[in-house]
Amino acid sequence: MNFDFSDDLNLLRQQARKFLEAQCPTRAVRRILDREAPFDRALWQQVARMGWLGAALPEAYGGSALGHEGLCVIAEELGRALAPIPFGSSAYLAIEAILGHGSEAQKAEYLPRLAAGELIAAFAIAEGPDNPRPDAVQVQVREGRLSAAELSGEKWPVVDGSIADLAITVARDPQGAVALYLVPMAAEGVARQALDTVDPTRDQARLRFDAAPAERLGAGPCGWEAVQALLDKAAVLFAFEQLGGAQACLEMATGYARERTAFGRPIGSFQAIKHKLADVYIAIELARSNAYYGAWALQAAAPELGLAAAAARVSASEAFHLASKENIQTHGGMGFTWEMDCHLYYRRSKMLALALGSTRHWKDRLVALWAARGDAAAAEHAPAAQTAH
Repeated sequence: MNFDFSDDLNLLRQQARKFLEAQCPTRAVRRILDREAPFDRALWQQVARMGWLGAALPEAYGGSALGHEGLCVIAEELGRALAPIPFGSSAYLAIEAILGHGSEAQKAEYLPRLAAGELIAAFAIAEGPDNPRPDAVQVQVREGRLSAAELSGEKWPVVDGSIADLAITVARDPQGAVALYLVPMAAEGVARQALDTVDPTRDQARLRFDAAPAERLGAGPCGWEAVQALLDKAAVLFAFEQLGGAQACLEMATGYARERTAFGRPIGSFQAIKHKLADVYIAIELARSNAYYGAWALQAAAPELGLAAAAARVSASEAFHLASKENIQTHGGMGFTWEMDCHLYYRRSKMLALALGSTRHWKDRLVALWAARGDAAAAEHAPAAQTAH
């Protein structure tokens, strides 16, 4: 049985890699690291023109209808290149939120502009250094005098919050239920402050809302279950970014180990290096298998998506961290220096590992979902066992 992507999607991968190698070398990433700009605007526009932002969108909304598997392929290549653009916030979270929960008018207004790169969106869920959970949502929406709803409170850290035109914000509606709201970042009552982080190539900000005009996403109920479903979808896509970054680290490390000599031999011939890189390879292949399972569950909208997303998230986070760390170690005394590119991947591994909550949070979710699955299976077979007895 072949679990690989289709020939068309593998061709997309080849084209994406070739494009990013030409347009997003590490010197382009360093320009953002050096604060020459908040993100690579030229790369962003090129990515939008190629239809990557709307990969999973239907053509009716300006998408390229490649499906979620196509978006997974693109995510892996963007992670490999460390692309300094707000792709994940717009494509993995905002577009999915509007497509899944927005009204037809909201879809028609925002989705084509997001797919074309005319708008940058952020997903505002965190309210401090905590994991995503329903009781942590304190930002409140009240009925406004000048607008239908007014939103107040703080969200931080918000990835791409400083550069976003629109924020999809998780907040409590006037009845106290969790819901999603559209908040224009240029509106009165919105203030933002850029945050210093370990990876300056990806913007993060603190957003303050003071009776900011907000538009509820859709008219029906939302609830935390819908928010968690969005996080599960994004977890699979971020796992592919992490997978791409981890693979790039392994290739950097093995390439250096073949070229660098010590005591008259390439350092890759020493067991200490061999075993180190073998461990990285195993971690990456484990992450790849879980990510591919997640891609299937995402594309098929399978009931197993939550479990698959948690497994992909945990294994990819651990693989990228291990690969980026061992890449530095393999490069020895030069590995940690500013001139080497190793630290760029280490920074990104740390940033992505916290983008949707900590690895520990996703481990706990994985265990809880697996236990619930076991309980359900036991309950299903219990009547039959009692009858047989």
